[in-house]
Amino acid sequence: MRPGPLEAQSLDDLEAAVSLNLRCAMQCLQALPPGMKGAGFARVANISSRAALGMRRRTVYPATKAALIGMTKVWALELGRHGITANALGPGPIGAAPFDAANPPGSPATRAILEAIPVGRAGEPADVAHAVAFLLDARSGFVTGQVLYVCGGRSRRGAPLLHNWLRGPGIGPPGGSR
Repeated sequence: MRPGPLEAQSLDDLEAAVSLNLRCAMQCLQALPPGMKGAGFARVANISSRAALGMRRRTVYPATKAALIGMTKVWALELGRHGITANALGPGPIGAAPFDAANPPGSPATRAILEAIPVGRAGEPADVAHAVAFLLDARSGFVTGQVLYVCGGRSRRGAPLLHNWLRGPGIGPPGGSR
């Protein structure tokens, strides 16, 4: 994830994240379409991240995960007529080694992250695997170009800005009308 404030993020950090999160996905998908098109059926499930919505002390990781979502949406448009769907998953927070490395268990910051999850727990790798299985299923052929956030409802926490804009005292759209 290469955490740190903007000033600490380097071009090397960006290049490493682009290589891992974008270049690899593109190389894999470029190699597969002839066989997938010939079969008239395929599923692409890219692993993005909830961080694509924005995350403090991270610049390059969310940027590349957001770009992967953009690429996924383009691939859905380009490949759909061949029976190929392309979707992305946005997991997080998932209780596994990478989460624990960035968020020490029991720390106040980690507790705050976990308390903000509406379902009351961190996700498990099996939660992500189940969502991937859904997107890979033949019966999911009408689902393409989508992002499925596997985050226990945490992504719903982004609504307060809109809520404040609509209801907050003295906050509103330009011109003062609501």
